[in-house]
Amino acid sequence: MAFSSSVRKFVLSSVALALLATLPLANAQEADHPGDKPLVVGSDFGVAPWIVRGVNGPEGFGVDLINEVAKRLKRPSVEIVDVNFSALFAALFAKRIEFTVNPLNITAERAERMVFTQPIMSTGNGFLVKAANDMKGFDDLKGKAVAVNRGTLSDTWATANAATYGFEVQRYDTFPDSVQAVLTNRAFATINEVPTTIYAASKNKAIKVAYKDFSASRNFGYAFRPESVEYRNKVDDVLKCMKMDGTVAKLHEKWYGSVPEAGSALVTTYPGYGAPNFKGYVPTAPAPVCK
Repeated sequence: MAFSSSVRKFVLSSVALALLATLPLANAQEADHPGDKPLVVGSDFGVAPWIVRGVNGPEGFGVDLINEVAKRLKRPSVEIVDVNFSALFAALFAKRIEFTVNPLNITAERAERMVFTQPIMSTGNGFLVKAANDMKGFDDLKGKAVAVNRGTLSDTWATANAATYGFEVQRYDTFPDSVQAVLTNRAFATINEVPTTIYAASKNKAIKVAYKDFSASRNFGYAFRPESVEYRNKVDDVLKCMKMDGTVAKLHEKWYGSVPEAGSALVTTYPGYGAPNFKGYVPTAPAPVCK
């Protein structure tokens, strides 16, 4: 069937408009994630051994991890911005950083506002107390003060359970400050992610992890602005490759001193893009091209 000149012009102009419509998104992605410039990400520097301030700059599991991610993305270098957890999301949405790289729990509430990579590490609540004290369950918190890192899921848990178990909540801007509250007897316990508390106790004989709560299983992941889905997918593919070739497991053994448990997020490659069962998850995706 022959098309008239006017029909051909209409079809061609429609195609051209469709292509032009994709340009703002592509340009925005390039502006937000410029391939020829340092990768700018954000984290709270007070969460050992994920990230701490060393003699030559930030160091830790999370630092080695994002440096390898950037290398595989072919970004020239990495700049990690030190941001208190309570200000992290503001920094993300103000575009001071491209995405978060702290040990951030993936939650349904957060997934409404941002998109996550696949899970990187599995965790729960760890309760740190002075070495001379003990804690066998939540009832041991009655009448005591519990310190938390402001804005974390540990803060959320403490706020929701303070009345039930009869304890007072003290909020601090950094994890080290909450540990200091325990050491100076301002608080009986401090709560943080299990891997973080185990590491802290291994470095200070004055404290110990008295109780671990895995009843509400959760996972860490990187968080991006909603418009950065395409770049999230690129990072997700890199994380898959790093799990498959054993890089993530080796970094965990280096910094946490143990081989990851079988089935944990550290060694599990999830199908699709993002965090399964959360908004922003794409269930199917091509196999990553690993180099």
